[in-house]
Amino acid sequence: MSLDNDKIKRLNELIEELNGYAYEYYVLDNPSVSDKEYDKKYDELVELEKGTGVILPYSPTQRVGDRVISEFQKYTHKGRLWSLDKSQDIQGIRDWHIRNKKAVEEYNRNHEDKLPELRYILTKKFDGLTINCTYDENGILVKGATRGTGLVGEDITAQVKTIRTLPLKINNNSIIEVHGEAIMTKTAFEKYNEKAEMPLKNLRNGAAGALRNLNIKETAARNLSAFFYDVGYNEGASFKTYSEMMEFIRNMGFPQDEYIKVCSSIEEIEKELKFVEDIRSSLDYDIDGVVIVIDDMKTRDILGYTIKFPKWAIAYKFEAEEATTKLLDVEWNIGRSGRVTPTAILEPVELAGVTVKRATLNNMDDIKRKGVKIGCDVFVRRSNDVIPEIMGVVEDTLKDGIEIESPKTCPSCDSELVQEGVHYFCENTLSCKPQMVKSIVHFGSREAMNIEGFSERTAEQLFEKLEIKSIADLYRIKKEDLITLEKFGDKKSQNLIDAIEKSKNCDLSSFIFALGIPNVGKKTAKDLVKEFKNLENIKKASIDDLVSVKDIGDIVAESIVEFFKEDKIIKSINELLELGVRPQYEEEEISESAFLGKTIVVTGTLKNYTRGSIKEKLESLGAKVAGSVSKKTDYVLAGEEAGSKYDKAVELGVNIINEDEFEKML
Repeated sequence: MSLDNDKIKRLNELIEELNGYAYEYYVLDNPSVSDKEYDKKYDELVELEKGTGVILPYSPTQRVGDRVISEFQKYTHKGRLWSLDKSQDIQGIRDWHIRNKKAVEEYNRNHEDKLPELRYILTKKFDGLTINCTYDENGILVKGATRGTGLVGEDITAQVKTIRTLPLKINNNSIIEVHGEAIMTKTAFEKYNEKAEMPLKNLRNGAAGALRNLNIKETAARNLSAFFYDVGYNEGASFKTYSEMMEFIRNMGFPQDEYIKVCSSIEEIEKELKFVEDIRSSLDYDIDGVVIVIDDMKTRDILGYTIKFPKWAIAYKFEAEEATTKLLDVEWNIGRSGRVTPTAILEPVELAGVTVKRATLNNMDDIKRKGVKIGCDVFVRRSNDVIPEIMGVVEDTLKDGIEIESPKTCPSCDSELVQEGVHYFCENTLSCKPQMVKSIVHFGSREAMNIEGFSERTAEQLFEKLEIKSIADLYRIKKEDLITLEKFGDKKSQNLIDAIEKSKNCDLSSFIFALGIPNVGKKTAKDLVKEFKNLENIKKASIDDLVSVKDIGDIVAESIVEFFKEDKIIKSINELLELGVRPQYEEEEISESAFLGKTIVVTGTLKNYTRGSIKEKLESLGAKVAGSVSKKTDYVLAGEEAGSKYDKAVELGVNIINEDEFEKML
């Protein structure tokens, strides 16, 4: 074999390996090699391609280029991309189901080849941009296109190749078109907006704008994802059911959302619609409904199409999570760290079933980047049941807007503000009421020192009437002081004194969390304690020591180091210890168990555990909890309504256990 042939052989080996690694990393979320090893092989491939002049269309080096395309070309789809009929209420879904039932019954009365009982498949309706990916008879991606009119779209092949979860080559020997939805995750959106000169207004525009951008590097910068759900054209073997089609899509290596639900009755459908709507805000991407389709392909053929829609499918639409409204004013508020942040006062607007009157604006830099002005219309987004956020401005309304000015003094105590980076701070920590009250409330909260019966109103009275000026002052309060407060009788006063006394014996992670270190939540507090064992070690830890702890990065490490440099912080901690606060750390002993060192995936709803508590339980047993099923998975713990992870486990022969079996193994 010649030297060139050896190089070509090695080039092909590297492409196959790197594409496999990319699938493990981006789709399965279960990489088998380190980033360093991947980069080494990627660099070797780049050099081989330069040396041989051979660049295959499915090489991972072809995902991102330096090209700027002059214009989009039209592409005629081989199979039509249909729109879906829609309903915003359950009655519309019931009516559709009744029509389907009547059509099947009528057909079965008049034909010997009976149609099966109606069976529906439910999937999420992603709020992104529909894409159509064409693969040739060698399994190579040859075209990516927008939906367009459904018959003719635009060629965005170079753009879709930047989606790292999209396979550039599949193991198939016939021409097919696979439909999917390109999306921008909330994580990718936030990372992009942190650095973008012009921040994106919403996730959908982020995805659509990226794929319709002639600059491929800009498309790649958005870090898009995709889910695939349909084969629109197929010159190979036909599918008997939609379930079979979805399995084919999954087996070809296309990313697929794990929620794929089978329902046989309208009652089951109604239950699932509520379930998806309930989890909607917790997802890392936007959905605007649920797609319901008939599973059996023959039934689909019999039902057919209207001019616009297939009769065998419908989309149930949720209420919008985004709206536009007028920005009436900006109010500045102060937090327990002394940071002053802007809150938008809005003309009331209905959003996801809630009347929204306020929204966050983050800081002055955020206001300037988004171009927001008082009196203009703004895009408002609500998710995760938290205060909504202003995403951008309706530019046509800017003309008469009033500039938002930076604050000069604290809105509470009138002290002069100090600017640090993009934020403003009030340094009057002792007599600025909101800071002190919020610090006390945080310190006494359930996940911190767990002082039972401690409320914000109580904290306000302690500050105003008893002149509590530090956390340590809490442990100096006497019963006779409390009795003088509003709504504090003998019993309530004694209960609070007892609760404060009880809190002195606390676990170290709760104490660390209670201190209110910037960027340190309860999990990070637990990680610190597990690594450093005692308070002194945490106080003395360097940035290098801290970043060696899993999940702690530079920003968190710097926050911790700076926090313990503060003389007033050390003074406050020493006072607490002198007053009898005794934070303790008891190292957890992981006993020998069936789950020690095992990789576990949890799917479905468990009777006795939340998703958080089962993760905590498994980790306490020495198990690693993974998010997706692979050949390396030891057990899948399956609850009720288990989804595609269960199917994947069956396919791979992974051990599946139910909740009862799990508890017997403990």
